Amino acid sequence: VRATRTSPSLSLGVSPRGATALLATARAWAWLGGRSFVTPDDVKALALPTLRHRVQLRPEAEFEGVTAESVVTGVLRSVAVPR
Repeated sequence: VRATRTSPSLSLGVSPRGATALLATARAWAWLGGRSFVTPDDVKALALPTLRHRVQLRPEAEFEGVTAESVVTGVLRSVAVPR
């Protein structure tokens, strides 16, 4: 979430409410999987559907054909998984 706020392609990154939504969906996903804990894979699996509508592209990025999906996917690749 923090990395979306510094992305050069975005004029508006994910808000704290977006972070809370991602946490809630990841918890639900883990529960549906029979676990009482969230894994980084849970967060990665749900980041795109949970966050792509919560960012705003810069007009220049839109003209270049950049999409919200590609930015969120790029951010997911660039952030290291905590150990």
